[in-house]
Amino acid sequence: MQPRNMSMSGVVDLAAVKAAAEAKQKAERARAEAARGGTSAAAPTRLVYDVDEAGFQQDVLQRSTEVPVVIDFWAEWCEPCKQLGPVLEKLAREYAGAFVLAKIDVDANQLLFQQFGVQGIPAVFAVVAGQPVPLFQGAAPEAQVRQVLDQLIQAAERQFGIVGARVEPGAEDEPEAEQAAPARPATPYDSALAAAHEALDSGDLGGAVQAYRNVLSDDPGNAEAKVGLAQAELLQRVRGADPQAVREAAAKDPADVAAQVAAADLELVGGHVADAFGRLVETVRRTAGEDREAARVRLLELFEVVGPEDPRVAAARSALARVLF
Repeated sequence: MQPRNMSMSGVVDLAAVKAAAEAKQKAERARAEAARGGTSAAAPTRLVYDVDEAGFQQDVLQRSTEVPVVIDFWAEWCEPCKQLGPVLEKLAREYAGAFVLAKIDVDANQLLFQQFGVQGIPAVFAVVAGQPVPLFQGAAPEAQVRQVLDQLIQAAERQFGIVGARVEPGAEDEPEAEQAAPARPATPYDSALAAAHEALDSGDLGGAVQAYRNVLSDDPGNAEAKVGLAQAELLQRVRGADPQAVREAAAKDPADVAAQVAAADLELVGGHVADAFGRLVETVRRTAGEDREAARVRLLELFEVVGPEDPRVAAARSALARVLF
């Protein structure tokens, strides 16, 4: 079960990569504290819940760093959906936290429907560690659904180390407790950053780049602007690219640095963070002079996109140091 290469810009932007890593780290800290007998016990887990475009990043992408999220694309008028939906809901409760089920009404969430490339409903996908995985389409029998879910759960544990936590009987479907984050102090750049984020979300990449640069010209250490600029510049580079042509060019000539950095950009946008980092580290290793510097600089730019807290960034920095020195 290989993750599907999918760009989710629009409803979900590249900030999801960083947010997912942060969510996983917070979950690991909470579990560790609970194991030590602390007071921060895990909140009751919802096993079946509705998701819309506004909540997709938090309820699916971030959640998928802790447990496999199975997505059921359905509609009220779809008769096969009415057959499959109860089967999925029954299995979600039976598996008791090994996965969670997110239900998406396609009539109310056309953008998600289109971005996943759904050809018909019911359609079932999964998201694991932020990466979409197509499962099956149509009202499959329960035995087949069980087999697919078992494969998904095994792959999530083997490839990403994600193991859903079991829930106590009767705890499912209770609203999750939310811990209010401390308010961030206002800064002189909040309005400028808000305008930059809005430009990025709306697809005005040139406007976003300029807005972030304006903030950095006054405040070179502004971390939020650095991440936003890296994201906007990355999206600018991949806009209009032919993924197949880029991949073929990179495979044809490993010594072509321009082809390798273009392929790494697409890999990162598609969610294949480790692949993008590994490609550029290897390019740095095999090149010298200006070519090596171009690959190294691009790798550092992609580090900004993902964020320094992500363990894959730390691993790639170590690998880069080994090939440089």
